[in-house]
Amino acid sequence: MRLNVVTKGLIGLLALLPVAAFAEYGLNMPRGATEFSENVYELHMIIFWICVVIGVLVFGAMIVSMIRDRKSKGVVAEQFSHSTKAEVIWTVIPIIILIAMAVPATKSLIEMEQPQAMDMTIKVTGYQWLWKYDYKDEGISIVSRLDNESNIARQLDSGVDPATVDNYLLNVDNPLVIPEDTNIRFLLTADDVIHAWWVPEFGWKRDAIPGFINQAWTNVKEPGIYRGQCAELCGKDHGFMPIVVEVKTKEDYAAWVLEQKGEAVAEVEATEESWSQQDLMARGESVYSGNCMSCHQADGSGMSTAFPALVGSEVVEGNVHEQIELILHGRTGTAMVGFEQTLSDIDIAAVVTYTRSKFGNQAEEVVQPNLVKEIKSNQEEI
Repeated sequence: MRLNVVTKGLIGLLALLPVAAFAEYGLNMPRGATEFSENVYELHMIIFWICVVIGVLVFGAMIVSMIRDRKSKGVVAEQFSHSTKAEVIWTVIPIIILIAMAVPATKSLIEMEQPQAMDMTIKVTGYQWLWKYDYKDEGISIVSRLDNESNIARQLDSGVDPATVDNYLLNVDNPLVIPEDTNIRFLLTADDVIHAWWVPEFGWKRDAIPGFINQAWTNVKEPGIYRGQCAELCGKDHGFMPIVVEVKTKEDYAAWVLEQKGEAVAEVEATEESWSQQDLMARGESVYSGNCMSCHQADGSGMSTAFPALVGSEVVEGNVHEQIELILHGRTGTAMVGFEQTLSDIDIAAVVTYTRSKFGNQAEEVVQPNLVKEIKSNQEEI
């Protein structure tokens, strides 16, 4: 009876944990998808077996001694204070073992820190709570956020069972796309707080620090999807900042680059167009869901004083220029961050239009993307 109660209690506690916690666990670390990860795996196995041998010898000697030389068998302890020979042996042998482990470990670290000739460079910037990837050689940028299905399911009282969402909390709207068998340099930094970019199968992890550039590189031989997460406690939504890397063949990657460049041109052209309120509201709802909902809630009710309600907000129902500037630059001393680097002019116009017409707000203004562009241009001139 007692066992049943304890078991039920454990099951109840496990039910409260995020679904993402139920990963596929094995008895060893994975080999990964890069030469780095393979080297780390081999290094791990070398040190593991060294530790196994040491453990067997040390604990074996202890167990044999406790059984064979116990007092109940009439064994009398030797009377000596120390043995120079023993002290030399148990000092020299560990030094040799440490050197044997340090040589391959140092070799692996040097290979990680001294990249070969690079074929392309990607700048990775961490924001609360998303990633921005700038392809320095291609002239394109993408912003990668938690995918909308996971974002909705994680909300309190969402009514969505996280178990029904594929790759819950481990999927994004725009993955980082890279070509196979290519030396890729990553330049990592952050815009607000310290983040950490980590894809376990790549075999390394790097901090993304504001005002500082970290460097790493990789070469993934096989196409596929590789998932990771921010590995630094970067704020309240730290657990909702996944990383997805899609490795394509070189031909597919070239086609993807052309597609992205075409979309970037189309986005610029669309900024000059006049958008209908219906189209802005539809896009604004998507932007709000991906960027604003976690703080201001789905119904705009906010969370205490840290994240004020948008319902009847003086900012939302006030001067539209001030609301746009707030979204662009955030507000110092508050949790409100700026979105100038992560949202396009169209996205900002759409979310402003959406919030001014939603949640019972009566402003109902149609904000065009060219107004956002004009405000940004005026600020650059100043």
